[in-house]
Amino acid sequence: MTKEVWRFIDSGEGSPSFNMALDEALLDWNSDGKMPPVIRFYGWNPATLSIGYFQRVEKEIDMEAVKQHGLGFVRRPTGGRGVLHEHELTYSVIVPEAHPEMPSTVTEAYRVISEGILKGFHALGMEAYFAVPKTAEERDSLKNPRSAVCFDAPSWYELVVEGRKVAGSAQTRQKGVILQHGSILLDLDEDKLFSLFKYPNDRVKERMQKAFKNKAVAINELTAENITLEQAKAAFKKGFEEGLNIVLEPYELSDEEMAYVQKIANERYESDDWNYKR
Repeated sequence: MTKEVWRFIDSGEGSPSFNMALDEALLDWNSDGKMPPVIRFYGWNPATLSIGYFQRVEKEIDMEAVKQHGLGFVRRPTGGRGVLHEHELTYSVIVPEAHPEMPSTVTEAYRVISEGILKGFHALGMEAYFAVPKTAEERDSLKNPRSAVCFDAPSWYELVVEGRKVAGSAQTRQKGVILQHGSILLDLDEDKLFSLFKYPNDRVKERMQKAFKNKAVAINELTAENITLEQAKAAFKKGFEEGLNIVLEPYELSDEEMAYVQKIANERYESDDWNYKR
């Protein structure tokens, strides 16, 4: 049986606005039938704090700290909480909701797509598995996240190694298309991450940071050898092909496509209205 061919875009390091605009453009093109499903890998320049679509900046984010660290800042079109994009491989998956392999529920579609990430961890020799909340208390805690930090707790089908979260993802469905994107941490500067959020007091911050160490971990904390970005890309590209039973074909954007992405970046993701108002 022939495998389905999806496009593969490695767009390298991009600005916060470009990164979010390209994900949105890919969703548009897929919706319009101009592009098949896509897997995209990317990085961030400068390192960036991205926040979830529903987060409130003035209540949750310390913008002074964001500026002091020289970080970029952008609001994602997906939900979830704050993510520091620094030493990581960021991925996005764009696929029609009506795709025969995609379950109709968000949770189950998330599990199917994340199979590619799971296989990527296995390709790196890591014993990753899906976390499934077992108790009513665990399920309830997912509905009411206490922290503004994305990696603070595993959610449904989150990927964990040795009980700690190793990848954080978020999903949106628009125009009949699923967009799922997320971070695969290679290394993590916890102090920097925790300096970017607001807390009722220092004691709460300290307690949350201490708890965080038991909940999240970067790949290079778990491996004897240092995994490079190129090694991670190779492993997760292979993982997506295996996990989703597809063939990935490299694709370069045309000048016309790049102009469309830039237009979205300028109009939405560089706009204070989009980034700060909620």
